[in-house]
Amino acid sequence: MITSAQNPKVKLAKKLWKRREREKTQLFLIEGYRELSRAGSIEIESLFICPELFLGSNEPDLIAQIVAPVYPCTESLFRSLSYRDRPDGLLAIAKQSHRSLEEITPSPNPFYVIAEAIEKPGNLGTILRSSDATGVDGVIVCDRCTDIHNPNVVRASVGTLFTLPVVEAGGEETFNWLKEQNVAILAATPSAKVEYTEVDLNQGVAIVVGTEQYGLSERWMEGADLQVKLPMLGVADSLNVAMATTLLLYEVIRQRRHGS
Repeated sequence: MITSAQNPKVKLAKKLWKRREREKTQLFLIEGYRELSRAGSIEIESLFICPELFLGSNEPDLIAQIVAPVYPCTESLFRSLSYRDRPDGLLAIAKQSHRSLEEITPSPNPFYVIAEAIEKPGNLGTILRSSDATGVDGVIVCDRCTDIHNPNVVRASVGTLFTLPVVEAGGEETFNWLKEQNVAILAATPSAKVEYTEVDLNQGVAIVVGTEQYGLSERWMEGADLQVKLPMLGVADSLNVAMATTLLLYEVIRQRRHGS
C-alpha cells in the first residue's frame, strides 16, 4: 500500500501531466476502466489502484490481465494522482506507441480524418471517438498543437486512441501521401458554395479539419478537391471542431450505406 506522495512512482505519475515530461520519458498516463480495457496493444509499466473507488465488480479481472507491477494506494493519495473529478480507482503509467503513415492499411475505399493543429485536447479526443464510431481507416494528426498522449486526449477519446490507427505527421508529408493514394481531400469552410450533403463521399475521402479560430492552412484549403460548408442558420458562424467533424463523418457513412 502506497501512502506517501514522496514515493518515486507517485512523483513520476504526477510529472507525466506535463508534455515535456511525457516527451522526455516517452511515457504517459491512462486512467479509467474503459480506457485501460481498450489499451490491449499498449505496454503498461505500472498500475495504481484504489479498490474503494471501483465503480463495479469487473476491475479485478482487468487488473489480472495487466502484466505490470500493481500499486494499491490510499484513497486520498489516488485522488491526488487522478485528473478526474470522480476517479474510478485505476490509473496506469504506460509506454507511448508511435505509428507512421506507412503503417496505415488503407481499405479498398479509403476513409481518413486529418486533424490539423487542433489546440484543445478534449476536441482531439472527441474526434478520435467519432472516428472510431464511424470506422475510419486512420486519423492523422498534422502539425500538432496537442500531443496525442495528453491525459485529456485519452480521457475524451474514452480509450479509442488505442482502437484505431493514429499517426502524427507533418502537413506536407500527409498531403503528398493522400495524393499518392488518389484520395479526395475534403475541407469544410464557411465560404464554400455547396453544403456537405451535396458532394459525393462514396469515393475514397479524407476529411480535413482545423481549429475554429484560424481554420485550415492555405495548403489544405487550396489543395482540397472538395470544399463544403455546414448550414449555419443562427447567430454563430461555426461549430465546435469536434462536432463539425462528427457531422461530416456520419455523412460519409450515410452516403455509403444508401448510395447517395
